[in-house]
Amino acid sequence: MDGRRHNNQIDWDDSIYGTGRTEPPKRRGGLVAMLLILVIFLCGVITVLGILNVRLFHQLNTPEESDLLISFSSCQTEPVETQAVLETTPVPAADQQNRTATLNLESAPEGIDSIPAEGGIPLQEIYEKNIPSVASVSVTLSGGTSTGTAVVLTSDGYLVTNAHVVEGAQAISVLLTDERVFPAQVVGQDELSDLAVLYIDAQDLTPAQFGDSASLRVGDTVVAIGDPLGVEFRGTYTDGIISGIDRDVDVGGRSMTLIQTNAALNAGNSGGPLINCYGQVIGINTMKISAFTSKSGVEGIGFAIPSTTVKAIVDQLIAQGYVSGRPTLGITGEALSAFYQHYYRMPAGLYITQISPDSDAAVQGVEEGDLLLSVNDTSITTMEELKSAVLACEVGQTVVASFYRGGQQYTLELTLAEDRG
Repeated sequence: MDGRRHNNQIDWDDSIYGTGRTEPPKRRGGLVAMLLILVIFLCGVITVLGILNVRLFHQLNTPEESDLLISFSSCQTEPVETQAVLETTPVPAADQQNRTATLNLESAPEGIDSIPAEGGIPLQEIYEKNIPSVASVSVTLSGGTSTGTAVVLTSDGYLVTNAHVVEGAQAISVLLTDERVFPAQVVGQDELSDLAVLYIDAQDLTPAQFGDSASLRVGDTVVAIGDPLGVEFRGTYTDGIISGIDRDVDVGGRSMTLIQTNAALNAGNSGGPLINCYGQVIGINTMKISAFTSKSGVEGIGFAIPSTTVKAIVDQLIAQGYVSGRPTLGITGEALSAFYQHYYRMPAGLYITQISPDSDAAVQGVEEGDLLLSVNDTSITTMEELKSAVLACEVGQTVVASFYRGGQQYTLELTLAEDRG
């Protein structure tokens, strides 16, 4: 009997009790046929539209006879209607006609002197006056080299440039306009103003003439000289105007009051002169805002340090090697990566690599390898954040600093010292 049941099993029975289908599958041949008919219909519509499109395109691009006629109006009092047919004139072959047409070059005068303001001097003379006072700076770093520009301050070897140009320098060389090369040493540098003074052993330099930037007005003509993209293009001369005065710009956590200009500035122009229409240096170029730092794409926004600031800083750097009144915690460090934080189970902070031996931090036992976590409840993870927190205080002020060492956190009250470089 079991065998008969087995033999009588219908094809669609899956032999699984309670889980299989209890009715034979429905036939869907009609649905498939309708889909095929719909596809054929759509293909026909697309074909018809394509043919119509080709015909329309042909009609639109087939010029009528009236399209080849152009009406000209004369300058006479009475209007005269004229029609001309556009024709293509073939160029005579060389073996059919002697070609006598040539390009004539007429005598061209020298460039006209551009005098931007009453009492100013031509742009050409501004360049000739200042180029002997501009020098190229090449810096050897632990990881490579960098370049910048400098301006001669005195005939006996002092030059000014940007502090960021010589930051971390292991060796510095200065190339003068007369092709002489000198090794240079840093007399002093001030990160807050981004200025540094260099010294080379030379006694016959041509110092630049500095003007008072306080007299600048928006719209004044200015020019810049420098080494954009390196020594290969040294002495590049660009012009522009004063676009803004007393611009407060945030740079690395510190605020700088700068001159804005649209004179072209690029990497390598740092430390070079911004010059007014009288041939006077009224600023030291320091930075620009570029397309790489803005999603909207920015061009023609450069900044220079006013000459009034340059004088105040340079005089102190030459006299004593540092700028008075700059507070410091005496700690140098580097950012701790997220990998090290996770791997060593350490909190976010500034990994201390160096401590000034005469600082209060060294006296109270802070060690290299400790983590600086905060200063006055301000979290610290980078040197820029540390400098910003310290510069908000004054020399001699006491701050509360939190540190981490060996799985333990400790807090100290530290007195800020004067930063003497």
